Amino acid sequence: MNSVMEMPSGKGFADVIYFPRRDMDKPALVVELKWDKTAKGAIRQIKEKGYADWIGGYTGDVLLVGVNYDKEEKSQNEEKRPGN
Repeated sequence: MNSVMEMPSGKGFADVIYFPRRDMDKPALVVELKWDKTAKGAIRQIKEKGYADWIGGYTGDVLLVGVNYDKEEKSQNEEKRPGN
């Protein structure tokens, strides 16, 4: 996979976008990282700000991934949703 950090979307930046190699049957990933918020909120931000729109010419599947790190509990949670 090829990764792109801080990809501009027109309304902000996705934290990380991964593109699979052409010979792999894997989805592209749009990842938003949060600190002391929620993974669902990260997914909502990806959708509201159109972060996945930047890869509109990509013809494979897209997976939206929200990851939150909880500082107090020292744990992380994540949420995954199909993006197309």
